[in-house]
Amino acid sequence: MTDDELDAVFGALADPTRRAILARLARGDASVNDLTELFPMSQPAISKHLKVLERAGLVSRTQKGTMRISHLEADPLREATDWLADYRAYWEASYARLDALLADLDDT
Repeated sequence: MTDDELDAVFGALADPTRRAILARLARGDASVNDLTELFPMSQPAISKHLKVLERAGLVSRTQKGTMRISHLEADPLREATDWLADYRAYWEASYARLDALLADLDDT
């Protein structure tokens, strides 16, 4: 994943409505109308959120009759999680050092 792609994923995830849309799509595909029923906003507003998610590669859309159906594309989420995992290792090492320091203090 390039830095620009990672930026797009984190930018898309920065909005709570877009995160909620992804959570809904994790349960199954949905049309814009399906998603509009879940949020107190207009269909064009939902479509704008879907475009941001689509540009980030988190959502794909297909035409089914007159409806456009949105699908979750989870691979970019895994790649973002992999990027964050490096920092998890950093925090685990920091907590291990803190635990050792506290154990030393208890011994004195």
